[in-house]
Formats: sequence, C-alpha cells, structure tokens
Amino acid sequence: MGEKFLIINAGSSSLKFSLYDMPETKEIVNGYIEKIGNDDSFYTLKYDGKKLEKKRIIMTHTDAVQIMLMELLKNNFINDITDIKGIGHRVLHGGEFYSESVLIDKDVLDNIKALIKLGPLHHPGEIAGIESMQNVMPNVPQVAVFDTAFHQTMPKESYMYAVPYEWYTENGVRKYGFHGTSHKYITETMKKQLGKENVNLIICHIGSGASMCCVKNGKCYNTTMGLTPLDGLVMGTRCGTIDSSIIEYICKERNLSIEEVNTILNKKSGLLGIAGKNDFRDLEQLANSGDERAKLAIKMLQNSITKFIAQYYVELEGNVDAIVFTAGIGENSISLRANIVNAISNALDIKLNKEANSNIARFKENQNGLISTNDSKIKVFVVPTNEEYMILKDTYEISQKIKNNEFVKTLKKGN
Repeated sequence: MGEKFLIINAGSSSLKFSLYDMPETKEIVNGYIEKIGNDDSFYTLKYDGKKLEKKRIIMTHTDAVQIMLMELLKNNFINDITDIKGIGHRVLHGGEFYSESVLIDKDVLDNIKALIKLGPLHHPGEIAGIESMQNVMPNVPQVAVFDTAFHQTMPKESYMYAVPYEWYTENGVRKYGFHGTSHKYITETMKKQLGKENVNLIICHIGSGASMCCVKNGKCYNTTMGLTPLDGLVMGTRCGTIDSSIIEYICKERNLSIEEVNTILNKKSGLLGIAGKNDFRDLEQLANSGDERAKLAIKMLQNSITKFIAQYYVELEGNVDAIVFTAGIGENSISLRANIVNAISNALDIKLNKEANSNIARFKENQNGLISTNDSKIKVFVVPTNEEYMILKDTYEISQKIKNNEFVKTLKKGN
C-alpha cells in the first residue's frame, strides 16, 4: 500500500500544497491558499480534473495549515493525518550551511531563521509553514529543500564579489544562486538523456523569474543570480544585472529611500519596467502589433540570455554537451527560442530545426525534445522542469532512510 507525502511551498501570505501517493509519484490533490492575513483570503483545490474555490478569512499560516488538513480529511484524500508519512518544504535560502536537502530539526530551523536577512521576503512565510506543520504533526519527518543547495559546488572565483573580503567573512556577501531545484532536475534529466554522468550544460531557466546555470562535469560551476534573486538576467519584474551606482543616483534624483528603490528594482522593473507588461504572452502580442517598447523588452531579454550563453561556453572551454531551455517562457515561447538560437548560430555552429522548435510547447502535443539540427556542434533541447518532483523525491528518500535507520544528518558550514 502506498504512503502519502505532502509538499509545501509557503510564501509571506500564501501556502501552496500538493499531496502525493508514493512511491508511485501520483498527485492526489493540490491547493493554493492565498492572501493569508487579509479579509479577502481564499483557497483553491484541484483534483480529478475539478477545481474548487472557497472564500474564508485566514489570518495566520497556522490557520492555513488547519484548513488544508480539514479539506484533506473532509474530501477523503486522507483518512487520518497519520496517513501523511513525510512533509517537504521548499526553502529559498540555505546560505553556506546546506549543499543538499536535510531533515528539519532545531538546528536546521535555527539556521533558516538566521538566514532571514538574506531572504527577508520569503523566509518568514516558509518558517511559519514549517513551525505550523511541526505543531500539528510533530512526529512526521519534515525536509527542507533549498533553492540554493545545487549551486554550492561553485568554485570560489565564481561566487565571490570583488568587494572588501570582510563583507564575505562577516556579512555573507557572495553569489548564492537560486532555482537550484530546477537546475538540478534538468541536470539529472540530461544525464539520462545523454547517457553521461559528467555532463556539461548551459541551462536556461526562463520564467517570470529567470536564471541560467553553467554545469561542469555534472555540477554547478556558475549561475546568474547572486546574493539575491535580483541579479543576472532581465526578468518579468526584476532588473537583472545593473550598475550598482544607479541606486544612489536614483535615490537622490527622485528623492527615494534605498528600500523604495530596491522594491522598484524587484517588482517594477525588468520587462514590466520597459514595456508595462510582465506576462511574456502579452509582450509577444504587443510586439507583433508593432509596439516598440515591447520589442525592446524582448530584445533586452534575448541579449541577456545570449550574453551568458557566450560566457558559459567559454567557461566550459567550448566543451558543451547541450543547451537546455526550461520553465514557463523557455518551454513555451517558440519565437524567443528561435531568436536566441539564431543569434548564437554562427558563433557556436548551431542550427535551428525550425519544424521541431515550432512543435514544442506545453499547449502542443510535444512538450520536450531536440530543436537543433543533427549537424549542429551543440545539441539544443527543450525540457520541462519539475521542481516539485525534486522536493518530493528528496523528502521521500530522506523519510525512507529514517524509516530504515539509515539516516545520517548532513551539514555544510563554510568553505
């Protein structure tokens, strides 16, 4: 008989969850509780092709957890809360503590709390989700899966900034990288696809939040996001890499605080700042109708991606097994993929298979595949990411080790 595992992704005012039957990896139900702490809070359940939405005042994450469990019981997804044998939590920041997923105990939770300063928007909600589940189900193994963990194999020359060294040793200023769960999933998938363990990849995780990863011999060698998810590529609402002097300049010019400018750079910049839209589908429609700012925004995104492809190609010394597009835009924007491949075509000796590229998207029959021609020097793939699967996989494996008395706690401190 299968065992049920719960995956939780808690935000500052939200709680996403999915219940799975393991080891079959069958999703039973997923839900999204939104606007926690507000009078207009509500939640949604999806199962068996049905969608159920209810309005209810939900003031805390503890309330959200109680409602989640109530719905799981009421709809017979579980017979009793003891049916749940493991809980996986997505956690933004593991700092230099963690290079892989870990069982949550007091030390781990204390470390996550200590990293609030590096993840002030995400960690309070994630901590609330963890503590709420611990209060309700104290004897169930709970696992933290960190967005930063995969990137902990970067060499020092990749993750250090050229700032006073004390900023690193005393304040933790360095590149950490994010979307690590996605980049790890793609890396593991491509190892199987290519039949090779020590793969060299350039992964383009292009969604509203976007990052790229240089994978050398199967491990992260470099990535685009930095101390926070603000750095790197042009994104939906984030500016990506800019001259840091802009912040002081705009503070003075527009009489804004550093906090106000930081909010603008995170939430009102990127594609939204240039073209007034951050949904890439809207941008493509505007660009096709002749909107010059939409065209500019798309071109800026394309250029930021091709720039890092070029950098990572050099860092891999030209020995690249594959370039991979993934995440919402990467999986679905046929034109963006075509423009990027065409832009690097001559330099990297890659040719686009137009027909294959045109036939791959989530809304088409094919969701993945090769989009370069057979005579291309480097293969180019579209591969759907599955971060939730990775969280589920790690949670299940750690839970099984505990069950079989094989568990050894792993903790990485410093470099």
